[in-house]
Amino acid sequence: MTGTVEQDLAALAADEVVTEAYSRDVPLPDGGVLVLVTVDNGRDHKRPNTFGPRSLAALERELLAAKARAARGEIRGLAVTGKPFILGAGADLSQVGVVPDRATAKRIVSTGHRVLGMLGELGVPSFCFINGLTLGGALELALNADYRTVAESVPAIAFPEVFLGLIPGWGGCFLLPNLIGIENALRVIVENPLKQKTLTGPQAFELGIADVLLPSASFLERSIAWAGDVLAGRVKVERPHAPGRLERLAKWDIAIGVARKQLESRIGTVPRSPYVALDLLKGAKRATKAEGFAAEDEALADLIAGDQFAASMYAFDLTQKRARKPAGAPDAALAKKVTKVGVIGAGLMASQFALLFARRLKVPVQITDLDQARVDAGIARIHEEIGTLLGRGRVNQDEANRLTASITGTTDLADFADCDWVIEAVFEELSVKQQVFADVEPHLSPEAVLATNTSSLSVEAIGARLQHPARVVGFHFFNPVAVMPLIEVVRTPATDDATLSTAMTVARTLKKNAVIVRDAPGFVVNRILAKVLGEAMHAVDTGTPFPVVDRALDAFGLPMSPFELLDLVGLQVGAHVLDTHHAAFPERFFDSANLHALADAGVLLAKDDTGTVKGFDKRAIAIVQRTVPKGATPLTAEQFRERVEDGLADEIHRMLEDGVVAAPEDIDLCLVLGAGYPFQAGGITPYLDRVGASERAFGATFHSPPIRGAASRS
Repeated sequence: MTGTVEQDLAALAADEVVTEAYSRDVPLPDGGVLVLVTVDNGRDHKRPNTFGPRSLAALERELLAAKARAARGEIRGLAVTGKPFILGAGADLSQVGVVPDRATAKRIVSTGHRVLGMLGELGVPSFCFINGLTLGGALELALNADYRTVAESVPAIAFPEVFLGLIPGWGGCFLLPNLIGIENALRVIVENPLKQKTLTGPQAFELGIADVLLPSASFLERSIAWAGDVLAGRVKVERPHAPGRLERLAKWDIAIGVARKQLESRIGTVPRSPYVALDLLKGAKRATKAEGFAAEDEALADLIAGDQFAASMYAFDLTQKRARKPAGAPDAALAKKVTKVGVIGAGLMASQFALLFARRLKVPVQITDLDQARVDAGIARIHEEIGTLLGRGRVNQDEANRLTASITGTTDLADFADCDWVIEAVFEELSVKQQVFADVEPHLSPEAVLATNTSSLSVEAIGARLQHPARVVGFHFFNPVAVMPLIEVVRTPATDDATLSTAMTVARTLKKNAVIVRDAPGFVVNRILAKVLGEAMHAVDTGTPFPVVDRALDAFGLPMSPFELLDLVGLQVGAHVLDTHHAAFPERFFDSANLHALADAGVLLAKDDTGTVKGFDKRAIAIVQRTVPKGATPLTAEQFRERVEDGLADEIHRMLEDGVVAAPEDIDLCLVLGAGYPFQAGGITPYLDRVGASERAFGATFHSPPIRGAASRS
């Protein structure tokens, strides 16, 4: 696209759901008129207002008309608000995602600045009445106004941009720190989105984003009255969080430096957008508004036209669309009703299951174990967690009482007779899992579902001795159970559609994303991780130093290195996972006697008293060095990285050929949701295409054309 701005915007906006702007005059008690502009896309709450090219044009028309009226002295002020419960969900990313070049990206960005910036240039004071959901560009609409009110019931106010490979680029990076101070702005623009946190209306008021907090039931009327008081001079707005001279001189750069170090420690240096945001926030200390907006134009244009945003949008689309319509899911009408849940086991994982099922399904839950002491310990652990939820305000007293009463324990499996759903969480050993299912089956109705949380064992084998193997399904959670959003739902050749449909419905009710996988070793996530961890241990087993291996995969942009991951999951668990995959695929997966030795010794990473990793334990290095073959040639970081990339490309290609999942998108969805693969890389298959591993491994690519994204070799 190389035409005029209008031509470029018209082409991009062809499929836009337009958020219109409707103006009406509101008389003020002291005389005069307040123009109230309502932005509304005409859809219900399921389709929030967004701001694409045509939506911006609609808003611009109303603002230009108001500016002309202000010049003639016909109005005293202007306010913008949203449709019921929603101000807006930001820019229309479906339009931004197809921008063909940087020049067009910059024109779109500068258009947003021009239109929203008009709120500060009307010739009369401007207000934004934040009545509901306010994300991204909608929050920048509010910030460009002179004053802001917010409703007490607003559930989410946020800048999610850096999580998506962008930055707040319609004024946010300049306006917010100059409104609420640099430390608060860092929290809202960088910290919160990376933690996927939002602010409520009261929290936004406390930070100084809004000038007044008003009751939701009378929000519009009270906002108009408050605006009238401001215009009449009866209310003087004070902003205690606005940065003073001392903050600008002493605290601003220090806060930026601290945030940069924290980012480097937490996410590495591959993601671009958080660091671009830091640069803009740093520059906002001395820049004029025009300079700040110009810097945002350049930065956001670079990001929109860059690889990481394209990959982020691919990952975002997976989590927002594919996750909601899982491939291979049977008709939901086939699902059996679940009125009571049984949990076999009373350990930490089983306790997490029991509480999650009780909270989300709102049905009675019964746990069992080998003896009463273990059952009592599990119930006590659950009660303690309920108390923690209550103390943090996550549940109220009535809900805490309900949960406490609904979760009970027993050692008599006959008490499971009325359970519709039974899930086991016992030791990861085939014979143990087979036995607990065989013990409980005689007490259940033939319709009850038996679910296993195995992470790598054959689900078919677990149910092989049962009278009704069709009701067995894998239901693999990720730890911590309450937090991680993925469940791998494993279908065996015997699993019937009613059982699978029930599993998918239960997962959805638990507020989890479910991906259907074929019963194969490691399913998806653990098979990929086993490949990476097996290659890492094999490299050190054959003479490559720990630090070389540990940092070689930084270009993946993963939340932790291979050995940090091993330390997190536990060395014994890691050794078991490698053994399982080596037994299944000995020609492609390595086991490691050294990993078993490290697990027995309990050593790997050296840490200080606070748990901060300081390097590798000298004892771990000595254990491995004793077995390195004489004359072994260590790998370079680049050699090791390429070996892992090619091995992953080959393994994923085999998984797709074997029908473990329906498509590469399901692999990426599993890794984004279950293993923390970063959005800016787009998962694993786009990355492998970009670095050439797919071509080297099987002579083609997973995606055609390849999806752009982060492929840094830094």
